[in-house]
Amino acid sequence: MSRWLLGTLIGLNLLSFALYGIDKAKAKKSAWRIPEKTLLLAAFLGGSLGALLGMEVFRHKTKHWKFKLLVPLFLILHIALGVYMIKSGTLS
Repeated sequence: MSRWLLGTLIGLNLLSFALYGIDKAKAKKSAWRIPEKTLLLAAFLGGSLGALLGMEVFRHKTKHWKFKLLVPLFLILHIALGVYMIKSGTLS
């Protein structure tokens, strides 16, 4: 796997994790919130593991069906894509 791709994936997952933590803190203070579309987009674009960990660690968005369904689905899709890319030789 290229260093660029690995670094990008790590960065996206750290960003997703942080977004869930920030949104939870803002929810407790009744402050401006991060839109749900942004949280889901961060997960979809490669930060699904960070989003899932953020949901569990911060106990945030765990009762919303969209998040309970989509974030794990994104993670499964990302894993499947990674396995496909490795087996096809796209990633060396």
